[in-house]
Amino acid sequence: MDTQNILPLVITAVELAGALLAAEYMRPSGPRGFGDKAEVDVEIEDVLRTELLRVLQCDFWGEETGHVLTGDPFCWVVDPNDGTSDFLKGLKGSAVSVGLLHDNKPVLGVVHAPVTPEGASDCIAWAAGMDHLLRNGSPVYLDLTKQRLSESSLVMVSSAAGKKPQVNRELCAPGDFYPMPSIAYRLAKVAAGDGVCGVSLCPVSAHDVVAGHALLMGVNGVLVDEDGNPIRYQTEAEMLQLSQRCFGGAPRVCADLVARDWSKVFAKDAH
Repeated sequence: MDTQNILPLVITAVELAGALLAAEYMRPSGPRGFGDKAEVDVEIEDVLRTELLRVLQCDFWGEETGHVLTGDPFCWVVDPNDGTSDFLKGLKGSAVSVGLLHDNKPVLGVVHAPVTPEGASDCIAWAAGMDHLLRNGSPVYLDLTKQRLSESSLVMVSSAAGKKPQVNRELCAPGDFYPMPSIAYRLAKVAAGDGVCGVSLCPVSAHDVVAGHALLMGVNGVLVDEDGNPIRYQTEAEMLQLSQRCFGGAPRVCADLVARDWSKVFAKDAH
């Protein structure tokens, strides 16, 4: 299976899903759902499941519609709306995330944010064998091994960070922090050159990060857990909870940030 050959089909499917997500966001009465469950999430995953299995019949891991793991070397990994709770609050920047594992390693990723703070939709994609990413159809050449944490660096963190700017600024120094809903889109933006590291301080599952992980691999980036160990997808238990925290981006920046005391963010007096 040449993943580069199926990438255009996957992009088409994901952008179709993105159109559904954008339409839901724009509903006059607001998106349907509450908490961290939006009705459109299941609807989108149903569409993606059908389309992706038509492209490649293999195992499937979805956030909303369950998973089928038969031991097939390939497995689709899907999050129809990464950032649902923020999406339901009206924040922009949640994303459709579709990754493909082969022998437990990411070999394809498409992350599409149909509604962004900047206004335009954003779709970032890569498949194994490519020497560049595609961002909205245009090539992006980048090598994250060359990047260091500097005053001009942006570290992509959760939208909640905006409520505690001082401690997040300290933890990302000498760079600055950039709050946004979706860990998938944080990793994708880093892979495309908008930042040096994407951080999640909450436990993540495979559907949250496989696509973003693939994009990082396409630009020589890494995805590591709270101890600095590479994220792995070997077992069902690992897929369900990959880590307590994750850091994805430039290898040296991730190593630097992992060593910092991120528990400060959760202190009652943090601000």
